[in-house]
Amino acid sequence: MLEVRGLMAGYGALPVLRGIDFAIGAGEIVAVLGSNGAGKTTLNSVLSGLLKPTSGSIRFADAEIAGAAPHRIVALGLIHVPEGRRVFPTLTVRENLELGSFRRGRTHRARTLERVVAIFPRLRERFAQRAGTLSGGEQQMLAIGRGLASAPELLMLDEPSMGLAPAVVDAIFERIRTIHRERGLTILLVEQRVGEALEACDHAYVLETGRVVLHGPRDTMMSHARVKQAYLGM
Repeated sequence: MLEVRGLMAGYGALPVLRGIDFAIGAGEIVAVLGSNGAGKTTLNSVLSGLLKPTSGSIRFADAEIAGAAPHRIVALGLIHVPEGRRVFPTLTVRENLELGSFRRGRTHRARTLERVVAIFPRLRERFAQRAGTLSGGEQQMLAIGRGLASAPELLMLDEPSMGLAPAVVDAIFERIRTIHRERGLTILLVEQRVGEALEACDHAYVLETGRVVLHGPRDTMMSHARVKQAYLGM
């Protein structure tokens, strides 16, 4: 569904991505792992059109999207849930979800929103509440729900655990697994919490200083000595 080859990008004269190669098959959860500064968020920004690459190819659903405008990428069904949640704080939960459905989900909006609140029942209870007054975990649920309301073909989740308590992180990852299990949705999970991400994914790539240094199926990565020592504290 998504194939990236030789992807390079940066900010001005500062290179960040230095020739990234990876692929995601339909229905997979693929994790991109790495510490702060590895290039994970830059990668998501390039994939969603927020940052133009300096070179390389990005093919999504048989279309070349490297350098394409964000609205064109969204129209194809590649939906980015950014780090830091970024909900619209003065709008209600319902209004945030409705805005998520504006580009792709309007035709079946009522059914789409019903599916979202079936996965995140807390959002139904908060429909009329302003998003800025929600807890951090509830805002993360809303951010993911807004992405689901966009009727994605591929959902990119950028650091969904950021700033959340461990119990809330466990709940968020359980919902991610539920979304995948029940809907078969293709998910790109960009995450610093390596243990949780590996438990959720089918295949993982490890970034260091803008390069893929390791990749493989979940079980292989979880047992890899370098991953265990550097990221799992084993």
